Parts: sequence; C-alpha cells; structure tokens
Amino acid sequence: MMYSSRRKPVLYFREERRFLSGKCTVYKLFGLCMVLLLVSLLWLQLSCSGDMSDRRPPLQQAPPPPPCPPNSQASAVDDPSWGPHKLALIVPFRERFEELLVFVPFMHTFLNKKKIRHKILVINQVDHYRFNRASLINVGQLESGNDTDYLAMHDVDLLPLNEALDYGFPEEGPFHVASPELHPLYHYKTYVGGILLLTKKHYSMCNGMSNRFWGWGREDDEFYRRLRKAELQLFRPSGITTGYKTFLHIHDPAWRKRDQKRVAAQKQEQFKVDPEGGLTNLRYQVESRQELTISGAPCTVINTKLECDQNQTPWCLLG
Repeated sequence: MMYSSRRKPVLYFREERRFLSGKCTVYKLFGLCMVLLLVSLLWLQLSCSGDMSDRRPPLQQAPPPPPCPPNSQASAVDDPSWGPHKLALIVPFRERFEELLVFVPFMHTFLNKKKIRHKILVINQVDHYRFNRASLINVGQLESGNDTDYLAMHDVDLLPLNEALDYGFPEEGPFHVASPELHPLYHYKTYVGGILLLTKKHYSMCNGMSNRFWGWGREDDEFYRRLRKAELQLFRPSGITTGYKTFLHIHDPAWRKRDQKRVAAQKQEQFKVDPEGGLTNLRYQVESRQELTISGAPCTVINTKLECDQNQTPWCLLG
C-alpha cells in the first residue's frame, strides 16, 4: 500500500519520458507541431487583447435627458381657439400648503381643458398680522402684470367639478362662479365669495376690496355693496344641474380652524361700508417672488407683508 501510493506520480513521469524517447513517427511530430501552434496562437490572442484594452478610448458621459415637453399654454400662444384674453387666478393664502398641493395642479388642468389662458398667483401673507383676504386680493390685482386682463378671486379650498362652469372673460359684468345655488356651504342671495370673475377695469371701478377686514369673513358682503355702487350687473351660472355637488370643498375645519374672533370695535365695524378704502390706500411690501411647479403645474408665489394702521384698525392684531 505504501509503495503503490507513492508510485502514481512516478508512473506519470515515466509515461512522459516514454512518449518523448519513443520512436519519432510522422504522426507524433505532426501532433507535436499542432500543439505548439495552438499554444502560440493562444499566446498571441492574449497579448493582442491586452494591447486593445490599453488602447480603449475613455468612456463618455451619458447624454443629458431630453427636455420636458413644452407647456400646453406655451403651445396655445398661437392657437386662436384659446381666445385673446388671459386670466390672473388670484389665491389669497397663508399656511395651507396641503390644500395648495391639490389646488394648483387641479386648476391648471381644469383651465387648460377649457382653453383658458391663465397664470396662478398665490399671494402668501408672511407678516405677523391677522389674515386679510381682501388686501391679498388687492395685492394680486396690482402684481398680476400687463399680460392679464381679468382676474378670478379664488379660494384655495374650492375646486370646480363641473366642466360646464364658465371661466371665460366676463365682458358684460362680474361673474360669480360659486353662486349660492351651487356653493356647498353658503346659500344667501347676496353672497359673492368663493370664486368671482371680474375684468380689471370693473375691479378698478370698485376701487378693489376694503382693507379693513382682518380675520375671517365679511369682506365679500362689503364687496357686494361695492358692485352695486359701481352699477355693475352681477351674473351667475345657468343650466348647471349638479347643485351642491358642483364644487369640492377640501377645507377641514377640525384640522385648521378659521380666525373668526371679533376684537375691539370690529364687531360693529364689520357691517359698515368702507367708502374710501381699497386699492387707493393699500400698503404692502413684496418680500420675494418664487416660481414653482407643483406636479407639472406652474404658479407664482408672491410673499407679501401687509401693513396695518392700528389707529384705524386695531383689530389687525390679536391680544
């Protein structure tokens, strides 16, 4: 057993010697030449592939991705079917970002389907005073630029669900889209809040909205009186059969309560007409402008600091 276990390698070498020392025949020489030729070819192939790998050009960077398709409004500039007018959709705003994330792409898609040229202006109040919806709408009108000729005073929590609703140019007079017959919450006849369309000319005839309404509510009722004083005919939708399901109201009062407090003389003043205030006595500063895109929908956020004359309206501050 010891001998046989050690002889395996010796026998292997004896077989090699016997192969080399045996009688050299033509076939053995031919086989040896073929083996040498194959080894030479293999070595040549390996050396060439090494040289080619050294000469390989450096990798190029991937080309940049193709640009996004142009905005549908950009393609509508030369399309006469969109009409000559452009809407400034003005959204008075403060700290309701979860609603804004829904509102901007929804309204952009809705207005594009109706071929309404538009731009969405979010007037964001960044001062320490109470929320003033009317003053923010005044700011939006003044900051909307010369490329728009009518505006929509639009709540951020109200979405139109019926595509038959008209957002076109209100040439004959102010058009109250969220009429009392359709609004999910407010049904009194003099209500003009939620969504109201006006030409810039008509809005200026009213001197805008009163700046005296700090906190939530009543500015719309005062504006209704301004419309009547300016002798502007108010129009509302007709032929809409969806009733109170025409709009989706996305505000959750349990999550974000409205500022309905009445401070000092505010309770008495809220029912009075402001004969002089409006665009002419508005005081504000634009802190910055930001161009944003939310889910592919563009909007402009105008960060605004309102100013308050506490001698005139001490209720602009709480406490």
